[in-house]
Amino acid sequence: MSSLNASFNQNISIVHPQYFFIIGLSGIPYSSYYYIFLFVIYFITIIGNSLVLLLIALDRSLHSPKYIGVFNLALADIGETNALIPNMVKTFLFDSQYISYNACLANMFFVFFFSSLQSVSLVIMSYDRLIAICLPLRYHSIVNNSSMILVSPAIWIFNSSMVALMVSLITRISFCDSNVIQSYFCDHGPVYRLACNDFNLNKSVGFVITSLFLIAPMIIIFLSYLVIFLALSKITTWERRLKALKTCVSHLLLVGVYFFPICFTYLAQLLLALTPNARVISTSLAYVVPPMLNPIIYVLNTAEIKNLLQKMFSKRSAPVREDISK
Repeated sequence: MSSLNASFNQNISIVHPQYFFIIGLSGIPYSSYYYIFLFVIYFITIIGNSLVLLLIALDRSLHSPKYIGVFNLALADIGETNALIPNMVKTFLFDSQYISYNACLANMFFVFFFSSLQSVSLVIMSYDRLIAICLPLRYHSIVNNSSMILVSPAIWIFNSSMVALMVSLITRISFCDSNVIQSYFCDHGPVYRLACNDFNLNKSVGFVITSLFLIAPMIIIFLSYLVIFLALSKITTWERRLKALKTCVSHLLLVGVYFFPICFTYLAQLLLALTPNARVISTSLAYVVPPMLNPIIYVLNTAEIKNLLQKMFSKRSAPVREDISK
């Protein structure tokens, strides 16, 4: 009998809806103010990260392994922000909570791809700091532009392949009951839970992706800084120790800004039983705020970028002063 049921289930055709209905932000009181806030975040994020990309691309002094990692992070910030916020704001401006099936899968891919790229970029930057502090004499032979140019495309290919696998498995599940997504974008978990057939494979792959691009990077970064702090403790003078530690400040802030909100949000969901509105707001903020803060952190904490900005603005203001003097 069980074999008969199994064969019957295999013969059932897969049902894909024409569209999904995203309701994550529909029940939030005064949601119009939140959309305005999102638009401000979007504007600051795009301008800030585009400026960082432009500075690194145009100034040859920033063509170093450290800033190749920053360049990747800025690209990921822009990509994730464009994958999330415009669709959320579109819902408010045009009262359109519908998204086609294929557009939903594309949205899922780009959000998770750029988010995973952010996480891996932070791991690369921690590796850069680890070699710079623990093996300073061998730094340029281990970490150089050639190795980073090879590593960066490899990461993009690996991340896109893993996320594409996760998204492609959505096509094997059938949606015959509901097409209402309880989230603010086409999130993987809320989508596969709508399935009316077995979704255990999707659940398992989702866990692997989370472990690979969230849990594993946190562990690697923690261990790398444990080694860094042990190396710093062996430095005899406080001046040299502090100087070495200052080179890690901006990266530590980036790590905290990215991982802390996500971890806090998921822990709050487990321990505090957040309401759906509180869960949506906290999760969306955990995804959209770090890309806005990243360029601000680097501009304020990196002497090379600050000096470059000062030179740019001083050159632009110089002709104005000359005209006034005349």
